[in-house]
Amino acid sequence: MSESLTVQRIRPTPPSTIVIFGASGDLAQRKLLPALYNLLDCGGGAMPQNSAILGFARTQMSREQFRETARSAADKYSRLKIKDDCWRAFADQLDYLSGLDAPDGFQRLRKHLEETEKTRGLPPNRIYYLSIPPSAINDCVARLADVGLIAAPQAPHFTRVVVEKPIGHDLSSALSINATLRRHLAESQIFRIDHYLGKETVQNLMVLRFANSIFERLWGNRNVDHVQITVSESEGVGSRAGYYDHSGALRDMVQNHILQLLTMLTMEAPVSLDAASIRDSKINVLRAIRPVRAEESRSMTVRGRYGAGVVDGKPVPAYLDEKGVARDSRTETYVALKILIDNWRWSGVPFYVRTGKRLPKRASSIIVRFKDVPKILFNRESQLAPNRLTIRIQPDEGFEFDILSKQPGLDVAIRPVRMNLSYATEFSGQTSPDAYERLLIDIMDGDHTLFPSEEYVQKSWQLVQGILNAWAEDGAPPIEEYPAGSWGPAGADALITEPGRSWREP
Repeated sequence: MSESLTVQRIRPTPPSTIVIFGASGDLAQRKLLPALYNLLDCGGGAMPQNSAILGFARTQMSREQFRETARSAADKYSRLKIKDDCWRAFADQLDYLSGLDAPDGFQRLRKHLEETEKTRGLPPNRIYYLSIPPSAINDCVARLADVGLIAAPQAPHFTRVVVEKPIGHDLSSALSINATLRRHLAESQIFRIDHYLGKETVQNLMVLRFANSIFERLWGNRNVDHVQITVSESEGVGSRAGYYDHSGALRDMVQNHILQLLTMLTMEAPVSLDAASIRDSKINVLRAIRPVRAEESRSMTVRGRYGAGVVDGKPVPAYLDEKGVARDSRTETYVALKILIDNWRWSGVPFYVRTGKRLPKRASSIIVRFKDVPKILFNRESQLAPNRLTIRIQPDEGFEFDILSKQPGLDVAIRPVRMNLSYATEFSGQTSPDAYERLLIDIMDGDHTLFPSEEYVQKSWQLVQGILNAWAEDGAPPIEEYPAGSWGPAGADALITEPGRSWREP
């Protein structure tokens, strides 16, 4: 085997101050602070030691209390084992300021930043990570601008604003958020984050396609029968009921995660590996997706809601019985779609996507099912199993390719065999960074490759808004109930009933 080739290398990032808005919340504690600790890694990581991390939230808390809370979160969620000496170096960078909701909160934030940078000898490179509800983004960005905390894009020191998904609740609110961001910032200063794009297997989609000629030559309607994308969750809404009951599976998963997987899987080769070229290739896929009209909603979409059942051997309540869910809720916890891409490469190939809560297991996969061989030779008497490429995104990252082979013996007996790559086995001893680690480093470095553009967000919401509008019409598909622990409602099976097609377990 030849040696590995490094095409892009993480460069040392410039020193900066990272301000986490909503630092006392769940995302900061479970993901952001542990990821930042892993990036520091006693000076051996990609994050410079002469940086600062400032938590900014409504909760009243001292600096020491924030550091203690961060340590508890890192002990529980960090990818790397916490070392006391490393933690002391990291904790020295942590600071906290309350008053996010106070009238003078942003003036105090500016004064605090200036004092921190002077004390630590830091340049005014600032990253504002908005770990706040979408409804608060417009006001937050406007207040940053009002107190002079947003530098011009051509200034010698950078300002970057990070916006978490979901960007808006619908097309109208997404356009409003993008308009506010555009009013106060240049596109080069905006990072719209979707943590799915930081997953190792998702990044490997481009390498799989464009570094392996065997797959690229098979990729399209001449050879592919259909594609399945499954993102399943075994958990219910849990503590997110307040958010989820106003969102649902279509907004929560399809508008961002699943469309990202679809566009990376189907885009044409970008002209280069720069962010603009990759973004353009993905947007062209969105432009080619056929909108769902109201009269097609029953044949192209399925929506469901979990009832009571058993998951992992334990009884769980129905969605309508979950704490925080309205008794008359019309929110779907499951959605399946048939997506058609009207371009030269993919015309006629259906893409079946499904996602839901309280399914049998937590897993994400892409299955590319290739066309049958002609009804001659070995396929004359009985139907041979098709070739399949399965890309496992989680939990066992890797991919497998199903082919047919002759079984040893005097007779010509054919059976499927599986070529399997497991990241854990092939790259044993190499720990995969968490998705947020990769994305945070890209933000510090100013690399937009893994971040959706304004146009991408708009196009994805236009597609989803079309489905939401169709569901609001008479004759829309009903919300089917499915038992918790099953693979979803019966309507999802009916969506994929053509001969040789059925859902495969991820």
